[in-house]
Amino acid sequence: MFGLKPSGRQSWKQTWRHQLSEYVTQVAWSPDGTLLAACSAAGEIILQSFRNHTPGELVALDDAPESINQLAFSADGQFLAAGDQAGQVRIWSNQGHTFTPLMTHNRKGYWVEHLCWHPTAPLVAFNVGHTTEVLNVATQSVVAKLDFENSSVLCLTWHPTNGQLIVGGYQGLKVWNSHNWNEEPLIGELDSASLEIAWSPDGRYLASGNLDRTITVLEWLGLTPESVPWVMRGFPGKIRHLAWSNDPSRPSSILASASIEGVVIWGRDPDPAIGWEGRVLEGHTQAVEAIAFQPQTQHLASASADGFVNIWQNAERLTQSLTGANQGFSCLCWHPQGQFLAAGGSQGGLFIWAQSQAGKGFSNG
Repeated sequence: MFGLKPSGRQSWKQTWRHQLSEYVTQVAWSPDGTLLAACSAAGEIILQSFRNHTPGELVALDDAPESINQLAFSADGQFLAAGDQAGQVRIWSNQGHTFTPLMTHNRKGYWVEHLCWHPTAPLVAFNVGHTTEVLNVATQSVVAKLDFENSSVLCLTWHPTNGQLIVGGYQGLKVWNSHNWNEEPLIGELDSASLEIAWSPDGRYLASGNLDRTITVLEWLGLTPESVPWVMRGFPGKIRHLAWSNDPSRPSSILASASIEGVVIWGRDPDPAIGWEGRVLEGHTQAVEAIAFQPQTQHLASASADGFVNIWQNAERLTQSLTGANQGFSCLCWHPQGQFLAAGGSQGGLFIWAQSQAGKGFSNG
C-alpha cells in the first residue's frame, strides 16, 4: 500500500473577502503571488494586489459581454489571458504591475472554454470548436490551427518541459510538437472521450479523466508514451477534476481525482505489478467543483457545492472545513508559496484564508 509523508497539522483563518455580482468562474494567483485575479459569469474581471501580505488597490478590468470561462497568468507573469462565451480571447500586458489591454482575438460563435499558457514561451492555446488555436502573444499572431477532427476540443494542456501540446476529445488524445506544428500529431486512442487531462509536475505521467467513468494514466518517457496505460474504474460519475501533488519527496506519485461528491487519492505503488492504488476521501455531500494540492506538499483542498472547502492533511485526513459561500463554492487556487488559499462562490463571493503559522496574513478588505 502506498504511504504518505507525515506533516504537522495546519490551521486556516479567513482574512479577506470581496463580492462579485455573479458566479465566480475562476480565481488565479500571479506567479509571484502579489496579485489575485478573479472572474465571473457576469463577465467581470478584477485584480486585487497584495504586497507584504496586505491588500492594496483593487482594479476592475473591462467587463466582457458574456461569462468569462477561463482566466490565467502566463508563466512569467507578464500577461493575463481571459476567454469568454462571446468567443473572445483578451490579453493584457503587465506594465509594472499595471495590466493594460494588449489585444483581443475574436472567434464569434464559439465558447472559449479551455485556455492554457506554454510553460516557458509567450504562447497561449485555446479551443475554437473542433480546432485548437495557438496565439503568439509577443507577435500577436496565430501560429497554429490544429484540427482535432473527431469532435469538439474537450480539454487541452502543455507538457511541463518539452513543448508538446496535448488536446483531448472524443476517442482519445492528440499530441502536437510546438517546435514543428506541421508534423503529424501523435494519437492516443480511448474507448470514449477525454474530458480532463493533467500532467504530473515532472512530465512523467499523463492522466486523463474520461466520459466512460475511467481514468487512464500513461507513463511518458521522452516524446512518446512508453507503456500500456493504467486504467482506474468504478467511479459513480464522470471524472470532473484531476490534480497532482508536487511534493519533492514523492514526485509523480500522488494523483487526486473528483467524481460527483467523491475524492479519490491515487498512489503509485513501487511494485510495477500493482500499479496505482486508490483511497476514497469522504466528507462532501454535493458535487466537488475544484481540487488542488498545496504547493510542495501532499495537503489537498477540495471545494464543493455543499458550501465547504475541505482541507485534507497529507491527502488522507480531514482536518478543517472552511465556510463562507453558503450556496456552494465554485473554484479555488493556492498561493504559489502555499500559505494562502483563495476560493470563489456560486453567489459571487471571493475568499482568502491564511495559514495560522504564516504570520499575520491579510487584513480584511
